[in-house]
Amino acid sequence: MNALALVCSLKPSPAPSSSELMARQVLDALAGHGVAGDLVRVVDHDVRPGVETDMGSGDAWPDIRRRLLAADILVMATPTWVGHMSSVAQRVLERLDAELGETDEQGRPSMFGKVAVTAVVGNEDGAHKITADLFQALGDTGFTIPAQGGTYWNNEAMNPKDYKDLEQTPEAVASTTATLARNAAHLARSLRENPYPAP
Repeated sequence: MNALALVCSLKPSPAPSSSELMARQVLDALAGHGVAGDLVRVVDHDVRPGVETDMGSGDAWPDIRRRLLAADILVMATPTWVGHMSSVAQRVLERLDAELGETDEQGRPSMFGKVAVTAVVGNEDGAHKITADLFQALGDTGFTIPAQGGTYWNNEAMNPKDYKDLEQTPEAVASTTATLARNAAHLARSLRENPYPAP
């Protein structure tokens, strides 16, 4: 079993990123359930705008897509910007729209059988809305969402502290992340053993 985290920070590497920290915490929790993890900070790659699997010369999405197709679990991690997911996360969803027209060898949509979970960080409210938006888009694309499949942290309004600057992970976040990982690993194994029926 393996997972791919797509970190949708606006900050290119090697700048510290709260979204990447939380994504790595999710991957660490999944590792406790026998799931190997890999991570891509999307902004480090030239992912072109569009709704096709390949937008032509120089487009980095096809390589990321190959890694996604090989994964059992997708971790979508995004910061909160003015109450919404980052523009990078929106770009990923737009590129995933192409999967609605892609199928596996048995005629099932390409993302059927894959689990998706979310991780959202930010300084003000917005995590619930972003999680809901991500769940809707990922579910439409064909991913399966486990019970309590979203983890998040939002600081109080008008307080500029970042998640990466906390002295320790809040217990509520750690507990939610642990539940997410446990349920995601269980669901991914269940879907591997009992795939969705072919049309």
